[in-house]
Amino acid sequence: MRIAIVSDVHANLEALEAVLHHAEAAGALDGLWCLGDMVGYGPQPNEVLERLQEAGVRAVVGNHDLAAIGLLSTDDFNPAAAAAAHWTARQLQEGQRHYLASLPQVRREGDFTLVHGTLRWPVWEYLYSYGAAQAHLRLQETPFGLVGHTHVPMLVVEDASFPHGCELFYLRDGAVVELKPGRRLVINPGSVGQPRDGDPRASYAIYDSDAGTVVLHRVEYNIAVTQRLMEAAGLPRWLSERLAVGR
Repeated sequence: MRIAIVSDVHANLEALEAVLHHAEAAGALDGLWCLGDMVGYGPQPNEVLERLQEAGVRAVVGNHDLAAIGLLSTDDFNPAAAAAAHWTARQLQEGQRHYLASLPQVRREGDFTLVHGTLRWPVWEYLYSYGAAQAHLRLQETPFGLVGHTHVPMLVVEDASFPHGCELFYLRDGAVVELKPGRRLVINPGSVGQPRDGDPRASYAIYDSDAGTVVLHRVEYNIAVTQRLMEAAGLPRWLSERLAVGR
């Protein structure tokens, strides 16, 4: 079984299509999991949601998804993110609003627990620190966890031999994570639509149940297409410019 794992698509259809094409080119997909923030920042919220649903996505909701339907305040967003959230709210079709409102904050798929942020604070906390990782792992009842939100591909390995009881590792293109019995992990596949690790390529992962692995992939896409759409929509220029530098 091959499952594509995506997160933080952020209404970037060009990036999403590149990722799905890349995943399907290597073999038939048996499923698609999304870790939230399908909309926000980018210029094509309805199109992205439609494409994900066409692909049979099983998703959890993110903070930008909730902000776009008025279920989360933008008071703690930076001004550009807040402006994009309000723009997105005006664009969303009613059916897509209902879809986003129907999504859970936490979802279990076999041996995996899916959440946007952390299990301690599902739609808002960033899993960047040892403290957040420890708190998340205490609540994770499955061997493996999948998170998004940071826009940076990362692996958390739980092991009593580490000083903090776990360790955090950055995942590069082609990194292979082996899913071994008795070893609890948390994996962040990075962002499809707005990477923030200095690499502007779209980031996603493939779970292969037969091989017992999760493999991280980076995919080039036509960033200029998305930037032109953002400019035409009147979205904040900073959100467009950062796509080219992956920050």
